[in-house]
Amino acid sequence: MTTPKNNSATFFGLGIAPQILDILTSLKFSAPTAIQHQSIPIAIQGKDLVGIAQTGTGKTLAFGIPMIQLLLNSQKKGLILLPTRELALQVDNELRKIGRTLGIRTAVLIGGLSLGPQIEAIRRGPHIIIATPGRLNDHLNQKNLFLTKVGILILDEADRMLDMGFLPQIKKILQHVPKERQTMLFSATLSPEIMTIASANMKLPVRIEIAPSGSTVARVTQEIFIVPRDAKLRLLEKTLEQYTGSALIFSRTKYGAKRIAHAVRGMGHTAAEIHSNRSLSQRNDALYGFKTGKYRVLVATDIMARGIDVVGIELVLNYDLPAQSEDYVHRIGRTARAGKEGHAISFVTPDQKNEVRAIERLIRKDLPVSPLPQLPPDRPRAPLPASSFAPNSPRPSRNPNSQNQSRPASPADRGFGHRQGFGGQVGGFRGPARSSGRPAHRPGGYSRPGGGQGRHRFSR
Repeated sequence: MTTPKNNSATFFGLGIAPQILDILTSLKFSAPTAIQHQSIPIAIQGKDLVGIAQTGTGKTLAFGIPMIQLLLNSQKKGLILLPTRELALQVDNELRKIGRTLGIRTAVLIGGLSLGPQIEAIRRGPHIIIATPGRLNDHLNQKNLFLTKVGILILDEADRMLDMGFLPQIKKILQHVPKERQTMLFSATLSPEIMTIASANMKLPVRIEIAPSGSTVARVTQEIFIVPRDAKLRLLEKTLEQYTGSALIFSRTKYGAKRIAHAVRGMGHTAAEIHSNRSLSQRNDALYGFKTGKYRVLVATDIMARGIDVVGIELVLNYDLPAQSEDYVHRIGRTARAGKEGHAISFVTPDQKNEVRAIERLIRKDLPVSPLPQLPPDRPRAPLPASSFAPNSPRPSRNPNSQNQSRPASPADRGFGHRQGFGGQVGGFRGPARSSGRPAHRPGGYSRPGGGQGRHRFSR
């Protein structure tokens, strides 16, 4: 079932409780987005839902508002699964804005941090668990929590979780949650795999599709440059001179991101890199510094294509085309957010015609080719630093969800201590066990054809 598009000027009339409406007004959330307007009334009724919408369209509140309202009026708990740490932290931040004054407690279970503070958060009896699949399975394997009281399950960025190889992890988690529950699945693209998950785990889900799968944000202008590989850095320098605002650059590899960030700093710009080989503290510093203007340029890999929520990014630059054409949509969706305008540029080598055609077929439009400007002379290239990591920073595990991290918890990670468990007695922590980990990010490759010890219950 596809719900017809209907725009609403306010959140009134969607079935939202008056107390939550007052909170939305105080936060200056005046008008719902299309996905919020169509999803909220259905979700509040307790129906299963499949929501398809572009990134940056407000999907968090589309499921967050109904979840909070339903949990306030029941003894059930909520579980939200996401593909990356950054997305988990952003969702937690959005839900706290709504639920803080209502007494809603959350716990974030992600890799890159020690298990101790997360176990303390579980002991506080949260209403909502926000987790990446790998780390949640770590806790389930160690019996730190049970999911027997989960009444609402959210699979957010479902297509990305599948791309990252999380399907086996998700299937394990689904074995721990009750079959009688409400399930909502949100994704930017629709695929047969997603529909298979929906049909196997949902009851007559209502399908809401705000835009055709693969469509791009209307306010993003796009262009491509055909450029030899060895001239990319010179074109990048010219581009950063032309566009003086914040710029998000995508690289295909972690080493490439490091090399590009190093070169951008050599051009006289402040820059940071963000990818799975950076520790959580380094990634948080890069993202926060980008938001606050400490870094003008942020260089990222595709693992971050949906974990960067920054309003006001002037330019998204695909230094490398993505390995999968669908990621092009997510990359350029980082600009033109919250109704603003943005621009996307892609550097294309002469042998990448097939990749361009695949993107054009997906987005249903031609990408205009711009003539190369006069490029600056080639700069002498300083050698890369010997290490990818900042001085005095701990080297993280190669597994981004691994629990074997030595970095102490930040202030934001603390403050979860409480004697109350999830309905059972709190036992002693046995120490770190072997992490089940998270599948490594799928490597690139031009594979697309041409065209186009305590047991704490999650209950109270």
